[in-house]
Amino acid sequence: MIIPVLDIKDGIAVSGKSGNRKTYKPLQTVFHPSSHPLKIARSLLDKGAEQLYIADLDAIEGKGSNGDLVGEINQFIPVMLDCGANDMDSVSGALQVADKVIVATETLKNMDDLHEIFCRVNRERIILSIDVMDNKVLSKYMELDFNILRENLEKLQPCSIILLDISRVGTEGGINWGLINEFTGLESSIILGGGITEDDMHQLNKKGVNKVLVGTALHKGLIKLF
Repeated sequence: MIIPVLDIKDGIAVSGKSGNRKTYKPLQTVFHPSSHPLKIARSLLDKGAEQLYIADLDAIEGKGSNGDLVGEINQFIPVMLDCGANDMDSVSGALQVADKVIVATETLKNMDDLHEIFCRVNRERIILSIDVMDNKVLSKYMELDFNILRENLEKLQPCSIILLDISRVGTEGGINWGLINEFTGLESSIILGGGITEDDMHQLNKKGVNKVLVGTALHKGLIKLF
């Protein structure tokens, strides 16, 4: 399944490369002539999308929120929301406007918070995102590596795990296959993102990864939803 990606900043859909948010520009997409997230989301639904991944860049950076807009979109298509949620309060707030909330290593402050979230919230509504930059786990607050994450994943047993190679986002440079190998045995839970191309899709099915996040290639019309 292809899960379309929408990055929202200042109320509009934006696009960029390699996670450099300062250079993001209004999104140009084959799904709508404007960069209005609501209109793009409706078009994606009409084309067959079953859910959306939305990154609220303002919330992630602590510079505001697009929560009301996300809530409108979630009324007609389920949203997986990354808004920098990293504790019970922020997760609970995110679940007021989205179907599922993403807890990302980039903004997670400690592992105790993660375990509390999984103990107190329906795990089907929580997605752990393992953010990677230049083959290292990206985290603002902790020293994390793949071994530490695997140990915690075995305890938490999340329903869904995003493996997001931020350094490949928007590059159309192909999948980081080494990243998948770090999590062998968890393929059925993985949602992969970052640089995915049409050629990658067939190989991923063979690997047992059947959910992918696609932004740039999808919005350019290089990858079809079906």
